Amino acid sequence: MAGTKEIKTHMQSVGETKKITNAMYLIASTKLRKARQELDNTRPYFEALQEEIKRIFRTAHDVDSRYFYPPEGAPPLDGAYACLVITADKGLAGAYNQNAIKEAMALLDQHPNTKLFVVGEYGRRFFDQHHIEIEHSFLYTAQNPTMMRAREISALLLDGFDRGELEKIFVVYTDMESSMSFRARCTRLLPFHRTHFADTAQHEKTVTEPFEFSPSVQAVLDNMMQSYVSGFIYSALIDSFCCEQNARMTAMDNANQNAEKLMGELSLQYNRVRQAGITQEITEVSAGAKAQRQKRQKKEG
Repeated sequence: MAGTKEIKTHMQSVGETKKITNAMYLIASTKLRKARQELDNTRPYFEALQEEIKRIFRTAHDVDSRYFYPPEGAPPLDGAYACLVITADKGLAGAYNQNAIKEAMALLDQHPNTKLFVVGEYGRRFFDQHHIEIEHSFLYTAQNPTMMRAREISALLLDGFDRGELEKIFVVYTDMESSMSFRARCTRLLPFHRTHFADTAQHEKTVTEPFEFSPSVQAVLDNMMQSYVSGFIYSALIDSFCCEQNARMTAMDNANQNAEKLMGELSLQYNRVRQAGITQEITEVSAGAKAQRQKRQKKEG
């Protein structure tokens, strides 16, 4: 059994670790509040842009765009795929990174001819360690998602798509479904199915007169799609960042609870060992005193 000194050293180590996990919990909670505010500011623009694209398709039915699936009977899209994988820069966030990697690996298994575009140091290290080729690694951190970075990612992906090098573009990110739950998703970003914009929202204004487009409906749609893709990627970056901080808060909270439980067990063990030591000392003193009395009695006798 460990002595009091070893147990006390272990308790000090657990206490120091708890201070670190508690500090990480507070930092993650602060970042989460800020990221949620940015996400709430982003979604209205993204949803409004999507609604405007829907309205275009309800007034202009003969639009032929490369951003949409070809009509029925056309050759299937079997070329190279692109997959934007959004991970964190570090671990200690539960299964957040592993779930995103799992979605990316599932896409690679289904379509090996997939080019990876990676955001986050964790994803870069994983694919390097498993000798999986990365088409492009965005070297800036995943900790500070900005619209400028989303536009850079969007421009690179759209350039390959417009040149015909990429047939489909997927985004692997973590969607924050609620404040208590989140899920890794693999979403096809391009091309769209026309039915994706076909549903009419109940709160939408009814279009009574056809739109007039200048210079053409094709040019307007191409311009809007670039903004739409950038907005989607920006939303995915912020959504993933929120989920990362939420996962880290949960992991650090669990670590704090485990530390408290371990401290209680160590404290109980320390008290037992200390009490056993005191009892042994009393027993030894008592036995020594008894031996001295017996020795004196023999001398006196």
